[in-house]
Amino acid sequence: MFIQTEETPNPSTLKFTPGVPVMGTGTAAFAKKEDCANSPLAQSLFECEQVRGVFLGSDFITVTKTDELEWEVLKTEILAIVMDHFVSGGEVIIKREKNEKHEVQASDSDVVIKIKELLEERVRPAVAMDGGDIIFHKYEEGVVYLEMHGACSGCPSSSVTLKNGVENMLKHFIPEISRVEAIEE
Repeated sequence: MFIQTEETPNPSTLKFTPGVPVMGTGTAAFAKKEDCANSPLAQSLFECEQVRGVFLGSDFITVTKTDELEWEVLKTEILAIVMDHFVSGGEVIIKREKNEKHEVQASDSDVVIKIKELLEERVRPAVAMDGGDIIFHKYEEGVVYLEMHGACSGCPSSSVTLKNGVENMLKHFIPEISRVEAIEE
């Protein structure tokens, strides 16, 4: 098994692509070991004391580290954990919690439907390439609230991407939107 690694715009986060499906569809974000009881892979990654976040995408894993160690030291340990997990046939997620916030619901307003469609078609695929995800949280009085996950969470350039990229695009297609705000996971 060959696992590719890529730097992300967030210097504290590295993207690992094992060449096999990780989640298939959907994503999962874990900010601490206590949150990942349903993910044996995330639990194993949190065994490294320097890991402070794990994000599972369709075909990639992003790991966020503390500032105490450089990637040159930690990367080998993370690669070994990921390789052992997939070679042994371990489960990535035992019980999947359904997160439907980004999916169109029958109760969604026309504006929310447009927001979710634009995020799904134009934003999420681009953000996934950098090892992250942006999930719709809510829309209130012209403001769109989005959750940043993976490499996007805590990334120095995510606020610029959110304001100059996502906000401008949404405002262009949906005049009712006045601004976009990030919320903490």
